[in-house]
Amino acid sequence: MRIRLQRDIDRLKKRAIELATLVEERFRMAVKAVECRDAGLARQVIEGDGEIDQLEVDLEEECLKILALHQPVADQLRYIVAFLKMNNDLERIGDMAVNIAERAEFIAGRADLQIPFDYFSMCEKVESMLKKSLDALVNMDLNLAYEVCAEDDEVDFMKSAMQTQFAQRVRFGHENIEPMIHLFLISRHLERIGDHATNIAEDVIYMITGQIHRHKGDQYDRGGTSRQS
Repeated sequence: MRIRLQRDIDRLKKRAIELATLVEERFRMAVKAVECRDAGLARQVIEGDGEIDQLEVDLEEECLKILALHQPVADQLRYIVAFLKMNNDLERIGDMAVNIAERAEFIAGRADLQIPFDYFSMCEKVESMLKKSLDALVNMDLNLAYEVCAEDDEVDFMKSAMQTQFAQRVRFGHENIEPMIHLFLISRHLERIGDHATNIAEDVIYMITGQIHRHKGDQYDRGGTSRQS
């Protein structure tokens, strides 16, 4: 029975990685749609959202089926609970990618628009965090998961800086205020994707150590060891 349960968990991990790979691809497409002002690429992301939603439902049903059939305990139960939580975060990242793509459709019609924010640095940072969190899942890499958690504050800082710049342009009557609103909202979507990537990394930590990492603040450094006060 335990061998069969482990086989089902291995299959569950494979399906989770398939969903994660698709979500990561759609996020990159959405970012590229903004960078290249490509409305067609943005539309592909939007129209492909149903595929991610269906995979999320299938993965949740698989988790519940394993729980009902095997009634796992200890580390195997921990794995399934973590997969359930990751599944939700991956679906939400897919939703954020669609939101970015919808903004990209509008921006695509404004070829003259200059992007004043440090938008592309934020994109690179969030994309890196997402990749690292998924690599941590694939390889069960504890240090990489801790590294993602340590980088979340940097994304929050970038978003706050953009918010300040946006407020200044509103105050001084920027002529392209509507597309600026879309750009600012993209920064909010990016910040949320960073949060979800951090959640996935925290779930990897939970899978490996059994410890709940949420709300740890500065207690851990990038290597995952306790900091001395």
